[in-house]
Amino acid sequence: MFVDRVEVFLKAGKGGDGAVTFRREKYVPKGGPSGGKGGNGGSVIFVGEEGLTTLLDFRYMRHIEAQDGVNGSSKDMYGKDGENRYIKVPIGTTIIDTETNTVIGDITKHAQEVIVAQGGKGGRGNAAFATARFRTPDFAEKGERGEERKVILDLKVLADVGLVGFPSVGKSTLISVVSAAKPKIAEYHFTTLSPNLGVVGVPDGRSFIMADLPGLIEGAHMGAGLGIQFLKHIERTRVIVHIIDMSGSEGRKPWEDYEVINKELESYNLNLLKRPQIVVGNKMDLPKSQENLKTFKEKLGIEVIPISAI
Repeated sequence: MFVDRVEVFLKAGKGGDGAVTFRREKYVPKGGPSGGKGGNGGSVIFVGEEGLTTLLDFRYMRHIEAQDGVNGSSKDMYGKDGENRYIKVPIGTTIIDTETNTVIGDITKHAQEVIVAQGGKGGRGNAAFATARFRTPDFAEKGERGEERKVILDLKVLADVGLVGFPSVGKSTLISVVSAAKPKIAEYHFTTLSPNLGVVGVPDGRSFIMADLPGLIEGAHMGAGLGIQFLKHIERTRVIVHIIDMSGSEGRKPWEDYEVINKELESYNLNLLKRPQIVVGNKMDLPKSQENLKTFKEKLGIEVIPISAI
């Protein structure tokens, strides 16, 4: 199951309290303060992991806590720091504070770390407050509370190439042919309910990641069809590839399909039209495809790569 948006509660560790103790050594009847500092609380830290592609794990991990710091003790001994809690997330995850709706961090590369909830500082023990004039302080600091916050994790798929187009134009078939991806393929609309990623190799040994994105329809930017929940994944693709059913088998005109999809991209995010685009005319083995391809080029003046993905 593909999960790309979850809400999680985070609680960093509390700092340990400082200690109030005095030296009790033989032959030192009036020993000075010896209370040590409390340990710092652990932080909640998100880490980018290139092997993850979904936020599915968070369906059962909605409350995450780091460890508290240990209290200070006698003989100026510091308390142990609480352990940080490291949480792996897919590359492409944005972390948003639910209260302020601000972005806390954006995970864009493997092993990148973002501290999302900071652990509290440990309190100072009474030894830290001793002065020449005040030699026996009988107080210490409490440890600070760790940060608590609710965050939204929002995943946008990272891919070099994103396939866009109406439902049933052959996007899933194409990615299954050029990569090892095995998306669900069937003769009905919206078969693809989540992005499918595939690694495409080229003859010189290099490779790139291709994403088969769920089909778009007119009004997608306002929520029609699968709507905004998958339009967002196009934002992180480097190149947009339009897959056009050049046969017009669904009763639509291929050139109008291209214009509608670009209009939806523009309405969602104006900057998407600045992204490099490639147009692929699919289903060229079907009747009317050659005729429609000629009309497409005449009307739009755009280069088209004709293919038959089957």
